[in-house]
Amino acid sequence: MRLAFMGTPDFSVPTLAELLMRGHEIACVYSQPARPKGRGLTLEPSPVAAFAGAHGLPVRTPATLRTAEAQGEFSALDLDAAVVVAYGLLLPKAVLDAPRLGCFNLHGSLLPRWRGAAPIERAVMAGDMTTGVMAMRMDEGLDTGPVLSSAETKIGRKTSGDLRDELATTGAILMAEAMAALENGTARETPQDAEGATYAKKILKMETRIDWSKPAREIDCLIRGLNPAPAAWCEARGERLKILFAEPADGAGAPGTVIGEEPTIACGEGALKLMRLQRAGKSAMDAADFQRGIHLAKGERLT
Repeated sequence: MRLAFMGTPDFSVPTLAELLMRGHEIACVYSQPARPKGRGLTLEPSPVAAFAGAHGLPVRTPATLRTAEAQGEFSALDLDAAVVVAYGLLLPKAVLDAPRLGCFNLHGSLLPRWRGAAPIERAVMAGDMTTGVMAMRMDEGLDTGPVLSSAETKIGRKTSGDLRDELATTGAILMAEAMAALENGTARETPQDAEGATYAKKILKMETRIDWSKPAREIDCLIRGLNPAPAAWCEARGERLKILFAEPADGAGAPGTVIGEEPTIACGEGALKLMRLQRAGKSAMDAADFQRGIHLAKGERLT
């Protein structure tokens, strides 16, 4: 089929690669504009734009799709369908209606749970047992369209980063198969049940600080949900300290107090053994290496 692909981060790249491998014609790739990166603030294309450029695909990076000019350019592509994976811009009705068969989104949750911007992070932070990925038809609502296909996975002790990598790979095949079914007329679309819908709002800075008075399980979910970015953090000796991974541990004490050499930190209920940490301006390191440098002794308190 003749497709447009619309995506921005690393999560989107496997789907674009899979569609190319299966022989679809990618008429154009849409991505977010280049952003300044590094100390020199050099403009750097998104992962999707970089991949597309390396494969000779035309790339467009409009700041909005709400202008008549942008909508006209999109319509002129004469598409069979558009595939959207973490693009980052809302698609107005004129864009949704332009492709012959419609626009289709790969979403990282089991809809209708976690509609919105941060479904993978929210599933982990909420302590969900399972999550997944879905290929769905887009409409004017926020992730409200009918579902073509889905795949489920257990969360277990995975971080958001682990899940993102897994769902990106699974989702690429899922979307490619959905496009194949759409092309041969065998696609089946199942309307979502609006009951039980939840919304995955963007992660706010105020949510990322660890409150050690909360139960260990809740803090553990926060840490894994915010790994690798923006990362959960606390303060140790007046310095910001990111906690990238922890494990449930035995013990009790005043919340935030170091109660073991690993180091183990008392929570409102239970305790957590810190496994991977990162000081401000430093590289991430395992707890053993951290303790050899900045030793957190029993009785110290994290805030």
